[in-house]
Amino acid sequence: MEVTVVQALIIAIWIAAVMSRALLGGATTTLRFTPMMTGLVVGVVFGRIAEAMIVTASIQLIYMGVFSPGGQMPSEPAIAAGVAVPVALLSNMSAEAAIAIAVPVGLLGSYLYQLRFFINTLVLSRLSDKYAAESNSKMLSFTIIGLPIIIAFIIYVPFMFVALYFGAPVIADIVGSASGTVIFHVLTTIGGGLAAIGIAVTVYVIGKKNYIAFFLLAYFCAVILKSLNVTMITYAIVGGIIAFIYVLVKTETLSMVKATSSASSIADDDDDDY
Repeated sequence: MEVTVVQALIIAIWIAAVMSRALLGGATTTLRFTPMMTGLVVGVVFGRIAEAMIVTASIQLIYMGVFSPGGQMPSEPAIAAGVAVPVALLSNMSAEAAIAIAVPVGLLGSYLYQLRFFINTLVLSRLSDKYAAESNSKMLSFTIIGLPIIIAFIIYVPFMFVALYFGAPVIADIVGSASGTVIFHVLTTIGGGLAAIGIAVTVYVIGKKNYIAFFLLAYFCAVILKSLNVTMITYAIVGGIIAFIYVLVKTETLSMVKATSSASSIADDDDDDY
């Protein structure tokens, strides 16, 4: 069980690019707040996309109800997936057990993000004030946009590389040796519970009683189809199709109601003319 230098470096660079918001402009924020794309990258790097996405889909559940006031996450989903998914692939860990690995890693990642804020405050505040006073727009733009990206890469690339190259194989070996033991059972149970909490928070945030029927439909479908070993990706695709049909029917219904109302108004105006 090992991670090669190239694999660790590619994932570390990806995480640094996501956390620095250097990719695709504002879309990078979405990449930071969800582990799905990071899980895909890990799957491509390890050549095991299907297994990586199954694990990542389970990790995604615990972040469904997480908010980021002021851009600060209580746990960093991208970093959590960047470490937990490789560990799961190396040790053939179940998706539920991988969640228990992702949570503490994500918490450590949030402290790393705060460290980045601290360094940015020390460095950027002085330089931006200096170049603003000099009316040096070129260097001011670099200080505001380019320098934070460089600082992020300096922080995240070494951290993620060390965590993946040295830490992931050790964790995978420990998990592999604990397979079938009480510890492994505890990890699996905790992981399943955290996923349930994420779903529950999402349902609470939605807050509309009319949508509870969709939650109950998904729950009982999962229970009924459990023996078929349907993956999270399949459920997501089916859920997306159902959501599309619901929106389509609702839109068509509203259009028909508006058309009927318009026709009635025209008919009433014609009657008034007579």
